[in-house]
Amino acid sequence: MPIAAASTCVEDAVNRRRSDLIELSHSIHAEPELAFAEHRSCAKAKALVAERGFEISGTAGLETAFRAVFGGGPLVVGVCAEYDALPGIGHACGHNIIAASAVGTALALAEVADELGLTVVLLGTPAEELGGGKALMLDAGSFDDIAATVMLHPGPIDIAAARSLALSEVTIAYTGEESHAAVAPYLGVNAADAVTVTQVAIGLLRQQLVPGQMVHGIVTDGGQASNIIPGYAELRYTMRATNSESLRELETRMAGCFAAGAVATGCEHVVTETAPAYAELTPDPWLAEAVRAEMIRVGRTPVPADLEASLPLGSTDMGNVTKVMPGIHPIVGIDAGGASIHQPAFTAAAVNASADTAVVEGAIMLARTVVVLAESEPERDRVLEQWQRRAS
Repeated sequence: MPIAAASTCVEDAVNRRRSDLIELSHSIHAEPELAFAEHRSCAKAKALVAERGFEISGTAGLETAFRAVFGGGPLVVGVCAEYDALPGIGHACGHNIIAASAVGTALALAEVADELGLTVVLLGTPAEELGGGKALMLDAGSFDDIAATVMLHPGPIDIAAARSLALSEVTIAYTGEESHAAVAPYLGVNAADAVTVTQVAIGLLRQQLVPGQMVHGIVTDGGQASNIIPGYAELRYTMRATNSESLRELETRMAGCFAAGAVATGCEHVVTETAPAYAELTPDPWLAEAVRAEMIRVGRTPVPADLEASLPLGSTDMGNVTKVMPGIHPIVGIDAGGASIHQPAFTAAAVNASADTAVVEGAIMLARTVVVLAESEPERDRVLEQWQRRAS
């Protein structure tokens, strides 16, 4: 099937399902669910592809993860759908847009799967905000048969070769001894003081952080009553760096800060990882340029390639996927009135007219990119050879 005909076919398929995809986006947005508890959102994402004949199964032992498969071609392409929300501010990262565009991409590619020798795998990937669903699914083998993976993410601007920071997150629990704060404070071992010492140490460390490293955290438990010396306190800290090697160095330095609070106060402390570490996002250059061409074709203005590296970055478990196989995670711009992701104003923007356009155009751009990959013999061979090496 010629590229032009297949590209037109997938675009038409998305446009035919426009109202269904927008309805899906709005429905997920209206019922935000947190990491690993996205039961309604997961069911909604599966419904449209189930109607189309995709074979759906659970995966990785995660209740809100799934694989929906269509076709039997040798080139297996994954499309990632995210649908978890943020505590308190709902879909301020626009995962409703991600889910709906992923469903649209999968439905469109189903129309040309046989002609292009494709197997389309829609992956429901929970807990991107906290929990590392894709990392868990990678470890469980959910991506083992997949040669390349695509997805998109909404944001304030269009970025074709989006990158991200490596990330790890830990909780730090300090255990001391309760005592009456007035009658016998000297009998207490103050866990809240351990938190204070730790935060001061981290604040001083920030001056010496390597460029690209950053830390941010919250106190999740600082005691229960002001007249009791706290016997337990807890922090949660996120560490980020430009790459995984730099992240490991940062983790070592932060471990010293965590220990300082315990040493200074006499508390015991335990550091626990809250989720698998996220690797830095490494977009496949060829796929990224194919998406850039699609952005321009539909009238968008992606950030010039030479400026992409200077943009502020977040983190995503899609980075783990791109370390294993060719993949992309472009940013599709919506009009958020100057708001950025993880702000309440972005939550509101995630269902406005520009967000609806992002769902449809995003699905078209991803589907057409996969078509070009399937029809470009050198690139098709490249991703299949990489998969064969990984599988052997």
